[in-house]
Amino acid sequence: MRATESLATRPATRLPRPVVIGHRGAPAYRPEHTTASFELAIDMGAELIEPDVVVSRDGVLVVRHENELSLSTDVAEHPEFADRHTRKEIDGQLCTGWFTEDFTYAELRTLRSIERMPALRPTNTAYDGRFGILTLAEVIELARCRSTAERQVRVLAELKHPEWWEAQGMPMSELVAAELSRLGADRADGTVVVQSFDPAVLRDLRARLGDDGPLMGQLVDDAHTGDAMVTPSGLREISTYAQVVAPSRDRVLASAATAAPAEHLVAQAHAAQLAVFCWTLRAENAYLPEHLRRGDSPNGLGDAVGDALQLLALGVDGLITDSPDHAVRARTAATAQLV
Repeated sequence: MRATESLATRPATRLPRPVVIGHRGAPAYRPEHTTASFELAIDMGAELIEPDVVVSRDGVLVVRHENELSLSTDVAEHPEFADRHTRKEIDGQLCTGWFTEDFTYAELRTLRSIERMPALRPTNTAYDGRFGILTLAEVIELARCRSTAERQVRVLAELKHPEWWEAQGMPMSELVAAELSRLGADRADGTVVVQSFDPAVLRDLRARLGDDGPLMGQLVDDAHTGDAMVTPSGLREISTYAQVVAPSRDRVLASAATAAPAEHLVAQAHAAQLAVFCWTLRAENAYLPEHLRRGDSPNGLGDAVGDALQLLALGVDGLITDSPDHAVRARTAATAQLV
């Protein structure tokens, strides 16, 4: 996608072509949220890289899948932090471990990243300990450094647990608005697109940064709480503060299986002037429907290209994926079929 054909300059529902979004980088091949993972995603052809954003005790925006650190860092191997081990209830879930809000940014910098799913992706453990924890600012700088006149690389920043941070006295919308403004990334044609499952934080950011602020994406969960969002009226409501709606691949495919072509979720979103980003594509059999699995091992690779092709055929505008190379291959194949 040429830089001049960005989301910001295309108010219509469809992009010039679907975009590939590296989910936390390229975690099928490198530990998520590391420099290596993000750089590989870009090398594979992703136009956007997607970090999850949480907060340190001193208000620094850092990128981790969750604010709990034990699955993605070596924090358990640091005896100096043993007394930080605790239990908390976050978004209704009881969690035990070490949490970013109990560490200063300087302390977080002493930790090293590890593979979050070693049983599923054992080869990624070869990179354990090689990379530290990045800030949102560092991911934005990485994207800018890898952008060219022909290809803009953007950051799709997911804001995690906004209500939790509000309760900790660290309102995420305020922190993100200030950081994007500081970095000059607070415009619709800038480096950053912001997404969240929480509509309140997106509305707040829109109010703080204005209609010319960064593009917004409304993530939609698979629970009943997400059902109202993907009705025609719900989609129209999303379009008042966001340009993108992001349901799961399962929700998109289920809608297509039961609705008429003009009435399935993607078509309805386009009618509401929303682009559709779909999450999360993974190549392992464990995450694929039976007809796309290859072999009996859950760790084995199935037909990830076929999975992406069926979503592209439904008109999705972006594929959020752990293996950007498969999505790029699918997009190339889909484009060739149209020629």
